[in-house]
Amino acid sequence: MHRSLRFAPLLIGLFFFNPEGAAMAATASGTGPAATAVAAKGCATLTSRLAAIPGGGPAFLPSYDSEHGVGKPLEPALATAAFTYDNALAAIALTACGKAEAARRIGDALLAAVDHDRMRSALGGGRLRNTYRAGRQDERPVPPNGWWDARQNRWLEDAYQVGTATGNVAWAALALLTLAERTGEPRYADGAARLGSWVAETMADERTPAGFAGGLHGFERAAEPLGWKATEHNTDLAAVFRRLAPGARQDWRAREATARGFLEAMWDEERGCFLTGTLPDGTTPNRATSGLDAQLWPLLLPEAPAHWRRALAYAERAHGVPGGFDFNDDRDGLWVEGTAQAALVYRALGRGEEAERLLAVVGGQFSPGGYLWATREPQVTTGLAIGPASRTDDFLYYRQPHLGATAWAVLAATGWNPFTGERVP
Repeated sequence: MHRSLRFAPLLIGLFFFNPEGAAMAATASGTGPAATAVAAKGCATLTSRLAAIPGGGPAFLPSYDSEHGVGKPLEPALATAAFTYDNALAAIALTACGKAEAARRIGDALLAAVDHDRMRSALGGGRLRNTYRAGRQDERPVPPNGWWDARQNRWLEDAYQVGTATGNVAWAALALLTLAERTGEPRYADGAARLGSWVAETMADERTPAGFAGGLHGFERAAEPLGWKATEHNTDLAAVFRRLAPGARQDWRAREATARGFLEAMWDEERGCFLTGTLPDGTTPNRATSGLDAQLWPLLLPEAPAHWRRALAYAERAHGVPGGFDFNDDRDGLWVEGTAQAALVYRALGRGEEAERLLAVVGGQFSPGGYLWATREPQVTTGLAIGPASRTDDFLYYRQPHLGATAWAVLAATGWNPFTGERVP
């Protein structure tokens, strides 16, 4: 796992942004007024937020906008957090907006995090943490996220945030590959290859069904291996390994085949859907819950088998809520990020009218600060736990302005497939 709608028309004339970038985003969207509006507003927000971080050098965007949230203040672990996944998405989205120079700031921050960690020997080359501190990244070593707890009179960090989820490493690699392809700079491709190699060498799990395990949870040398394998993570990796393959000396194609083989093993032919992955033993299928991204993301892979398209119909039945989609199948609210993901899948499958309908809903969810709300309702459950010590399904999304949701909306509105680095037909 990685990751956070009110119905109102979006009047793009009220927003001020770079005309050249807005025109490029609007031209790329091409499916209707909702896509055009979301692309323009989303691109303007990402560009201006990054420009507001001084210095012009490596930077991470905050995952949540604490200034424009609602309800109780963000907990300290989230207030200054820059999740690797969210920032990787933002770099890809900025590229889709025609803002590769801005995207490079995030790409350079990802490279700095790989090269300059306080415990590089313990992390191993090519590993990234799940979360860093938002803002300029000119401090060395690159600081993970943390906060001062006045009551305890000490500095605190979160065990999940300092750990490493395999999928987050994969998304960082996708961002770097996107920058490499756009800029022609080998250092981005080299960085992506280092990330891919770390996963291949550290997370490969040959237990049936073979695939790549979930990552590491906790602090440095005491980090606990996560034995479960996720459909979502292996989807990400299939895309990474395929894009690393051309001209590479390592056997990336074989690794792609392993990741895609895991997806086929998670395919439930009877129900026409993907299981979320395995239990912590790495072998037993997890049938306890359903994840929207596990249904949608495989459909964005190149040469996705035709029978996988049944997963979209399953998602409509099991995850559909008024206006869009929920994260899991309890359908307790609309997950904005996942609704944007579905819009991109509809576009990729030639169902532009349905994509436009979803983007009209998404376009009504921009917060006053420009990020999209993570949820339409006050809270949305996922059915997942934050970490191995959790005693409940405590991974929740709240109605807070969220970078990941904003970036996915830009990808859907511009028709940019993050797995291929190309626009959908």
